[in-house]
Amino acid sequence: MGAMPVPPGFDPASVVLSFRVPNELEGQRLDRFLHWRIPRLTRERARAIVENCASSPAGIRRRPFERLYAGEIVLLVRERFVEPDAPRTFTVLYEDEAMLALDKPAGLPVHPSATFHKNTLTALLRERYGDGARHLAHRLDKETSGVVLCGTPGPDDTALKRQFAARTVAKAYLAIVRGIVEHHEGVIDLPLGRRLPHDVPSDLDTVEHLMVRVREDGQSARTRYRVLERAGDRTLVKLWPETGRQHQLRVHLASIGHPILGDKLYGPEGHEVFQEIIDAGAMSDVMSERLGHHRHALHATELTVDHPRTGARITFTAPLPPDLVALLARGRG
Repeated sequence: MGAMPVPPGFDPASVVLSFRVPNELEGQRLDRFLHWRIPRLTRERARAIVENCASSPAGIRRRPFERLYAGEIVLLVRERFVEPDAPRTFTVLYEDEAMLALDKPAGLPVHPSATFHKNTLTALLRERYGDGARHLAHRLDKETSGVVLCGTPGPDDTALKRQFAARTVAKAYLAIVRGIVEHHEGVIDLPLGRRLPHDVPSDLDTVEHLMVRVREDGQSARTRYRVLERAGDRTLVKLWPETGRQHQLRVHLASIGHPILGDKLYGPEGHEVFQEIIDAGAMSDVMSERLGHHRHALHATELTVDHPRTGARITFTAPLPPDLVALLARGRG
């Protein structure tokens, strides 16, 4: 997904989002594809967005019932809008001609979406370095803070992305979880999976589309952990994901009875509070209190890669951010 030129016939100040259709969704209706791609939308809302915003690159309006083919690009053209606030600064951890390592703040989305366009890490990189000067080699969730790596377009960028694809990159995270984790260290080895659109009943709560589950027929997933501190009713753990499944750390920790504080999907109330936040349009102080924190307390603290030019193994480290330092301190209190 990314920004594209505004098609003919639309306001030049519009924001254009593009979505590539994966092979497994060939033949899917356009409105159902959008509902799958942006799960927080109801099917009715997805249909309305298609009717009002979907277009071909040539400016031809598209209809909800159109069937898609693999590899095609779906364009959504949104008239100028005021997007929510987000942090617009990041800390540079390392920079040379080949690569850039930075510390992304929590609350800053990485890529454009239906809600965010200018307040994204992609846009900030473009503002600082120029259009296409630095390419993201991977991504973090909006609420997750920590190390993000970028490469200079060309061989450097390709070399970094190949390391992520080959899983030769070593990652470590810090998380503050509910309760006291009994064992000092261990391995969580539970397969994870999610439902595809054609498996989901039409009356299923749309938030369910966001969720990953422990499933016997899912993909293998392993997470190593070590307790760093037990503080009152919470525990600081360090995590080393040995696989890279979506929401892996959050689901694995919840599966052993210690969900991450602030987790809106996998916390003790399930996803009900997340649905409440969607319905309300914002998170209240009461909701934040119920969750234990205003965002999930997960931080990408270390990332180790081979330098794309020298081959030297380098580790980048981002310290625990102030909001999580304070969250842990309140447990000690």
